[in-house]
Amino acid sequence: MNRARRMGRCLRGDDAGLVEATRVTESFAAQTIETARRLLTARLEAAGIDSPALDARMLTGAALHLDLTGLIAQGPRQLTADDAACLDAFARRRLAGEPVARILGTKDFWGLPLKLSADTLVPRPDTETVVEAALEILRAEGRTRTPLRIADLGTGSGAILLALLSELPDATGVGTDLSAAALDTAKANAQRLGLAPRADFTVSDYAGGLSDPFDLIVSNPPYIRSADIASLAPEVRDHDPHLALDGGSDGLEAYRRIAPQAAGLLAPGGLLVLEVGQGQDGDVVRLVAAAGLTVAGPARADLAGIGRAVAARKLPF
Repeated sequence: MNRARRMGRCLRGDDAGLVEATRVTESFAAQTIETARRLLTARLEAAGIDSPALDARMLTGAALHLDLTGLIAQGPRQLTADDAACLDAFARRRLAGEPVARILGTKDFWGLPLKLSADTLVPRPDTETVVEAALEILRAEGRTRTPLRIADLGTGSGAILLALLSELPDATGVGTDLSAAALDTAKANAQRLGLAPRADFTVSDYAGGLSDPFDLIVSNPPYIRSADIASLAPEVRDHDPHLALDGGSDGLEAYRRIAPQAAGLLAPGGLLVLEVGQGQDGDVVRLVAAAGLTVAGPARADLAGIGRAVAARKLPF
C-alpha cells in the first residue's frame, strides 16, 4: 500500500487537516509498537472512553496491519513515521467520539465481517438476539433445511439477513431499505461473504414494495423516541444515520407500519421477529396482536437481560 493510499485509509475525507502525512507525531514518534499501544490506552482511558485497552489494541493493529499475534510478536519494533502518523489519526478520531467500527470501516456480526458505510448502523450484539430467536423457533420446528423465504425490513448493512442465510443453507432472502446507499453496502457484504446468489435487495419502505408470501420476516427498525436522540452517546448520535434511529414521538412508529404489512405478507405458519427497545416489548406485542398475529412466547432477552426480540406467528386457517 503506497503512502498516499495508506494515509487516505487513516483519515476521513473531511479530516485531512488532522494529520500531515509528512509529520511524525510527538505522541507515537520513535516509540515501539508495545509502548505506542500502551500510550494510546492511557489517552483513551483519560478521556473516559469505555474499553480503552481493547480499542487501543484494535486501532494499533489496524494502523499497522497486524493481528493480536503480530502485535505481540512485533511489540519491540519501532514505529515508522507513517505508522505513527496513521495511529495518531486513528487516535484523534476515536478521541473525537468516532466509534472504532466506523474508523476501521468494518464490524463483526454473528461471526461475519461486515463492511460499514455512513448510511448503515453499526451492527450491535443486541441485534444478534433476533437471529437467535428466529433460529431457535425454526430448529424446534425442524425447518432449518427447508427452502424458506426471508425478508429483512430496514436491512442496513444486511446484518440480520446475511446471518440467517449463513445458518439456513436452503433459504433465500430479500433486504429492504429506504436508503439506496445502504443497500449498496448490503449487496457488497453479500457478495464478499458468498451469499449474493441467495440474497436480493430492493429500495422499499419496510415491506411496502414486497409481494408473495414469506416464511420469516425480521427487522431491527428505528425505535428511539425522537426527543431522546439528543441524549444518546456521541458514538451513536453523531455517527449512526438518524433515519435508522428515529422511531417517532413514542418510538413505535415503525412497528405500527410493519405489523400489518407482515400480517399480509407472511405465509400461513410464517414467523415475524422484531428487535425492540428497552421496555417496548409489551407495546410491540399489543401492536402485532392487533394486526392478527399470535405472539410466540415472551420476548427473548439479550445478554443484559432486556427483552429484545418479539416473535409472532401467522396462524394457518
